[in-house]
Amino acid sequence: MANLNTSFKEGFILVGFSDWPQLEVFLFVFILIFYFLTLFGNTSIIALYQLDMRLHVPMYFFLCHLSFLDLCYITSTVPQLLINLHKLDRTISYGRCVAQLFIFLGLASTECLLLVVMAFDRYAAVCHPLQYATIMHPRLCQTLAIISWMVGFINSLIQTGLMMALPLCGHQLNHFFCEMPAFLKLACEDTEGTEAKMFVARGIILVVPAVLILGSYVCIAQAVMRVKSMSRRKKAFGTCGSHLLVVSFFYGSAIYTYLQPIHSYSEGEGKFVALFYTIITPILNPLIYTLRNKDVKGALSKVLGKGRD
Repeated sequence: MANLNTSFKEGFILVGFSDWPQLEVFLFVFILIFYFLTLFGNTSIIALYQLDMRLHVPMYFFLCHLSFLDLCYITSTVPQLLINLHKLDRTISYGRCVAQLFIFLGLASTECLLLVVMAFDRYAAVCHPLQYATIMHPRLCQTLAIISWMVGFINSLIQTGLMMALPLCGHQLNHFFCEMPAFLKLACEDTEGTEAKMFVARGIILVVPAVLILGSYVCIAQAVMRVKSMSRRKKAFGTCGSHLLVVSFFYGSAIYTYLQPIHSYSEGEGKFVALFYTIITPILNPLIYTLRNKDVKGALSKVLGKGRD
């Protein structure tokens, strides 16, 4: 109990990548560059959506939400990681750690649901093009976005509450941010019951959306294969393929981390896998969704043209 009280009072030490000191300088530069590119890319998408009325359609409405979410998502962990890598301060207070855990889980859960909504939008556009405008009307889009945010943070509240109910011993978290599996490693008692409840919650928020996304893309693939025009078929596969690539990176790394038993969880591997869903995925969204998108390129040209005038 003394260890428990000390942990609560003094907070935690984030081990980060101190086990690999030779990598810290490289990781600092790499992550700093990716962080600024992510901020620039996602902020640009939000700005373009606001400035160009042609982008005020469901696909870009959800992409704008995804970009804002990714801005919050990466900012919830990366500044702390950069401080850690620069060896300025490896400590974090108990309150900040719990807040980071809650916010990160909330944003990650929201992204899981928002990716499902975006898959449904693509399904409606490809499989029901004539009814698309009726199906994806603005009120439904706003409702789906709000539900994604609400359910995401409700899920986070449940999991954070279960985590905080456990007595913790020690104050050294073997991670670069306050991550759930690292927290469970500090539990003083058997976590089997709590872990089972959390596993169910994580399974619902990860597996169910992944299955729905996979199902929607099976229907999309079947619909696209019936299209006679090769150019339209190629365009549809390109658009949906980019979305599926982001989904694969995000869900693959998240499922690996959260849906394995805590006794088999490798903290060393977990930190590197976490880099994928905390650093890589947020920068993929602006890159994949905009590089080959003529609507976004047109909006960018229009904005830059006005700027030169």
